[in-house]
Amino acid sequence: MWKKEDSKQQGVPESAVAPASVTPIATPAISAVTPVSVPVSPRAAACISQGIRIKGEVTGSEDLFVDGVVEGKLSLTSNCCLTVGPNGSVKADLNAREIIVRGKVEGKITARDKVELWSTGQVTGEVHTDRLAIEDGALLRGRVEAGKQLAKAAAATASSSEVTPLSSGTAAD
Repeated sequence: MWKKEDSKQQGVPESAVAPASVTPIATPAISAVTPVSVPVSPRAAACISQGIRIKGEVTGSEDLFVDGVVEGKLSLTSNCCLTVGPNGSVKADLNAREIIVRGKVEGKITARDKVELWSTGQVTGEVHTDRLAIEDGALLRGRVEAGKQLAKAAAATASSSEVTPLSSGTAAD
């Protein structure tokens, strides 16, 4: 702390000295630290967090993490992964390349590649996928169609417009 007399001894004029009753304000030192930039992956997932509720149709072309409530339809294009977090509650039809369920889902799940049900996951509805992984403790109620042969058959059926009538009779016919 400096005193008025100390400043006179150093040759500082009295008019430039602050009065003793005024306390100098300390300003924080500005350091030359460069801001830390967090690397952002081009595949960073978008997020619907716990406090968010969406009713309607959600579409996108990037990975999505849902930990809130979604009602309606959720569709991700191209090479996207949809994750329903442990706090997520989804009442919707889901469509993505890969779907991971750690929370609750009610509706039709269509995954072009894979569906994973974690131990905390609960699914009520239909599941259509090439590959299905279910951990111990997961709950699955509904209809499941899984496997590459089913996907190929479904694609062939959808592309053919002819309907072949079934003949009645025995297998020998």
